[in-house]
Amino acid sequence: MQTTGKNISLAVIKRLPRYYRYLGDILDDGITRISSNEISLRMDITASQIRQDLNNFGCFGQQGYGYNTELLYGEIKKILGLEKQYSMIIIGAGNIGQALANYINFQKRGFNFVALFDANPKLIGLTIRGIEIYDVDKLPEYLAATRVDIAVLTLPKNSATEIARIVIDGGVKGIWNFSNIDIKTPNDVKVENVHLTDSLMTLSYKLNEKEILSRFGASL
Repeated sequence: MQTTGKNISLAVIKRLPRYYRYLGDILDDGITRISSNEISLRMDITASQIRQDLNNFGCFGQQGYGYNTELLYGEIKKILGLEKQYSMIIIGAGNIGQALANYINFQKRGFNFVALFDANPKLIGLTIRGIEIYDVDKLPEYLAATRVDIAVLTLPKNSATEIARIVIDGGVKGIWNFSNIDIKTPNDVKVENVHLTDSLMTLSYKLNEKEILSRFGASL
């Protein structure tokens, strides 16, 4: 895999997991070779956009042949860093935190939950799928003794900034934040802010798109 040395746009990066997921489905169907046009039909992305996206990372296809499905799947796996195993903790063992801990497909992708933390004494000491819930006051001590790659924040936004500071000070380099507040981090700490309501509001827009565009004098 070779890159051009330029910065890859966020839009391209966000499409890579979709390519990976669809190629996995294609492999499960026993399809060993596929063209960008065939991927386009499955994903509703233009063939030229697919080729442009993939060309950011190297030349994976062959004109007149297309892509070797298994090879392309493996290359995107490398690009996404999925050949590694990631140690993860969840801070906030409420409904969202427990749902994430129970989702076994994370582990299949190499994302392994090793602990949960919460301030609720009724939850401390319980286990979710064999993963213990610890007192959040023990978080600095835990981070000092255990390597953690990613911290998942599923706690109220008024606590998120302080907890983020603790996990950063504890050496965590990745934060997956569900706390409904955008967290700022140092350059060497990467954060993905997830706003569930944003996704729902986007769906609301799509449901009302014709009416909205008509109201503002635009067209589809």
